[in-house]
Amino acid sequence: MEKLEQLYEGKAKKVFKTADPDVLIVSYKDDATAFNGEKKGTIVGKGAINNRMTNHLFKLLEKKGVPTHYIEELNDRETAVKAVKIVPLEVIVRNYSAGSFAKKLGMEEGIKLKTPTLEFSYKEIDKIASYAFKVNETLIDYFDGLGIDLIDFKIEFGRYKGDIILADEISPDTCRLWDKQTHEKLDKDRFRRDLG
Repeated sequence: MEKLEQLYEGKAKKVFKTADPDVLIVSYKDDATAFNGEKKGTIVGKGAINNRMTNHLFKLLEKKGVPTHYIEELNDRETAVKAVKIVPLEVIVRNYSAGSFAKKLGMEEGIKLKTPTLEFSYKEIDKIASYAFKVNETLIDYFDGLGIDLIDFKIEFGRYKGDIILADEISPDTCRLWDKQTHEKLDKDRFRRDLG
């Protein structure tokens, strides 16, 4: 599969056209940013890790009935995906207090919420909410088996041939992951907070 014209370049990824109008290639970068781009850096191997992790979790979610844009991993940094029209909506699922959520509510970080909270607003809410909670349930179980607490995560959905499907990525850039025993941060907060 060949990359043609670059359609998009964001903080963490580039997206390219292919000869098939229904297929795009996502290429993950090693660039790291935080605080709306005020802090910039490079983390060697980050792109490959985010690519592999996203693809692994998307395949797991497909088995659980959550449709995704994943088609196939092309190499350590690039993946063929369905050409979705991204729904202009960020969906954030929180299981614990952390980051801006904790700050906004004046809570300390790490408090387990009684039920997962969902932040978003848009029309296709029911289907998106149902998929978001299925993603949460699946990821909690998956990471639990690895000795990791899923604190919160951000996901995006797209439209593909009239259906709503999971798109973008699930990686340490879009999740807060803490070691169950030590509460060590295993995600982008390491970069944000200079934890090495």
